[in-house]
Amino acid sequence: MSDIVRDETVSTLPAGLPADQHRAHEKNVLKLAVGAIGVVFGDIGTSPLYAMRDTFAGHHPLPLDELHVFGIISLMFWSMIIIVTVKYVTIIMRADNRGEGGSLALIALIQGALRKDKRGTRYVVLMGVFATALFYGDSMITPAVSVMGAIEGLAVYSPGLKDVVVPIVMVIIVGLFFIQSRGTARVARLFGPVMLVYFATISVLGIASIVRMPEVLAALSPHYAITMFIADPLRGFLAMGAAVLAVTGAEALYADMGHFGRPPIRVSWLVFVLPALTINYLGQAALLLRNPAALESPFYYLAPQWFQWPLLLIASMAAVIASQAVISGAFSVTQQAIQLGFVPRMTIKHTSETAGQIFIPVVNWALMIAVLVLVAVFQRSSNLTAAYGIAVTGAMLIDNFLLAVVLRKLWNWSWWKAAPLLTLFFVLDIAYLAANLTKIPDGGWVPLVMGLIIFTMLTTWNRGRALMRQNMAVESIPLGVFAKSAHNSAARVPGTAVFMASAHAGVPSALLHNIKHNKVLHERVVVLTVVIEDVPYVADTHRSSVEQFGESFYRVKLHFGFLEETDVPRALMEVRMCGETFDMMQTSFFLSRQTLLSADKPGMALWREKLFAWMLRNAASAMEFFRLPTNRVVELGSQLKI
Repeated sequence: MSDIVRDETVSTLPAGLPADQHRAHEKNVLKLAVGAIGVVFGDIGTSPLYAMRDTFAGHHPLPLDELHVFGIISLMFWSMIIIVTVKYVTIIMRADNRGEGGSLALIALIQGALRKDKRGTRYVVLMGVFATALFYGDSMITPAVSVMGAIEGLAVYSPGLKDVVVPIVMVIIVGLFFIQSRGTARVARLFGPVMLVYFATISVLGIASIVRMPEVLAALSPHYAITMFIADPLRGFLAMGAAVLAVTGAEALYADMGHFGRPPIRVSWLVFVLPALTINYLGQAALLLRNPAALESPFYYLAPQWFQWPLLLIASMAAVIASQAVISGAFSVTQQAIQLGFVPRMTIKHTSETAGQIFIPVVNWALMIAVLVLVAVFQRSSNLTAAYGIAVTGAMLIDNFLLAVVLRKLWNWSWWKAAPLLTLFFVLDIAYLAANLTKIPDGGWVPLVMGLIIFTMLTTWNRGRALMRQNMAVESIPLGVFAKSAHNSAARVPGTAVFMASAHAGVPSALLHNIKHNKVLHERVVVLTVVIEDVPYVADTHRSSVEQFGESFYRVKLHFGFLEETDVPRALMEVRMCGETFDMMQTSFFLSRQTLLSADKPGMALWREKLFAWMLRNAASAMEFFRLPTNRVVELGSQLKI
């Protein structure tokens, strides 16, 4: 995810270009497609480790007969076609925010279309934020279930090693999270080739099994899924809770679109991943019908004895790559959430200048602790898969509501055109979610609780910041009036003073406190507001806007996209409409640090006020977040009630 350089060359080239340019474009798409295999498809690619096993030996097992085996294969295959290929690859990936995807990027895109409909916008934002909260729950479960599902091959091949599976999984997970701070730019180059080897391997193993029972190919017909539900509706419905594991990770296609572009992801899915998954599931089905005892782990028992340990190694590497991609995705989503105002400022470290990697310590260590706890509590991947499906199906269902808004409001589809497609998606996703809700007592409550906690924190921060800006605006003084009165009441000293302000109008509290206590003004006074736009990147020509108020008072607005680094000093040095150019050695930055006081004012419940105050106290320093020079910053405190 964040391990990959954003590449603007993936858009379709216009017709009429020379043949060598078309060949270069196709080569670039193929190269990016290999990279996408390593980052985008790790989650869904490792599903064969446990999907078939948990369908027939999980919390709601199916009978191991031809009716149910063929029915489940048919259901999995057509779910991949409808949900992944049609819904995500063909339709949702077209709803990009200037090339970027994901729930938050889609929220920003929809907000622009629903700007006049404030109530509708609010509901859309809440749905998108809850989908983001579920993504964090998925980020906790994926490393645990993927790595554990792979390492459990030890116990399959050597039952005496069963007791060391959990300790080995924990060691791998700890090591995985500890290397994040150093970046994974170098090893990330191997992700694509390793996953190519993995998909090639599971394809060959699947073919070898199909050859011994070719009639299993008939299971790709949709009528086998329909026949299973007619003959055994209750167990067929409950089995959907495990069958959905075949499409886990589908939402990653959309979230990672900005790193690769649509064509490479589509090529990866249609040419490499979908055929490999289909072949392997068919191979597992043929194996189970020939040898029901292989149900202990149909994935690993596909391998001949001489290839068992190499398969264990390849699958383990694939699981680690899948986990790495999810962790990097959590960093990227958090960065977007910070910029869009749903998460407090956090320390963001760039681990690679060339690969654009970021590392967020708070997120990294919180995820590591959560994953280790899940491994320690659930002990087996089959126990964790009960918790896995709800987060995925919940997010996919929310994507349907967002897609409905896109089809109607952004693309202006008529209802007769949109309704059949949306109905198909809603029926399938609601059925999958309902089937997974039956697993709440078995662990499905975990992502729901995690999601609700994170959703509460995201919405509390967003609402608290809005109330703070609202209350500060009520007490603010117009900057033009202040400039005229302050010029004659304070001494002017050399240099430039930059006062950071979150509001778009009025005088920041730090400026008021400075003149009240120090009774001086710098030769040039700049009130600076950083504006995060609803687009991923802002062109340099639109980076800044300047308003002059006389007496060397200026209001500067710096515009950044929600995926950009907010490097304020670098952006200021490009401003040419504010008198002389900015010299950081002659510039002082004044920051306001608010202390919240609990109050009975309407706006938020008292417990949410206390939660918001705690989040505010623990937010990263604005100095670090905006890349301000440490020896040029002055903080002035104030108290505020919301």
